[in-house]
Amino acid sequence: MQIDDIDRKLLRHLQDDATLSVAELAELAGMSAGPCWRRLEKLEKSGVIKGRKIDIDYRALGYGVLVFLRITLDKTRSNAFDEFIREARKLPEVVAIQTLLGRVDIRMDVRARDLNHYHEIYKARVLALPHINEIEALMLVSEVKNTERLPI
Repeated sequence: MQIDDIDRKLLRHLQDDATLSVAELAELAGMSAGPCWRRLEKLEKSGVIKGRKIDIDYRALGYGVLVFLRITLDKTRSNAFDEFIREARKLPEVVAIQTLLGRVDIRMDVRARDLNHYHEIYKARVLALPHINEIEALMLVSEVKNTERLPI
């Protein structure tokens, strides 16, 4: 889909605040609500806008630890990836799973209340996942930049 400068302006404003009403967005973009709504519909139907999200501060809810696991799988079985991912998706503390090309096969993000909680998750759930050959854990110390914002 081709987008123009007006679409880009709407997307920039929505990236700043996804809770804007059509009327508020239209005002910020310097247009009336009807054309703004039609453009949003077009962007949604084409898949450019997939949805709107809420940003939750996990630390405020007591989840102060984030660990990034880099996992190499034992790929001697042809279905190792599928079996691993199927089981990893079941873990509620796993908030992201990505498959990678290179030395590491999987990157998985685990949220926990504290180090003891993480240790419990790791021992009881992560190590029980199938086909793990090697795991490297990296704990988040500070977040310098975290954005999904595109420079449009």
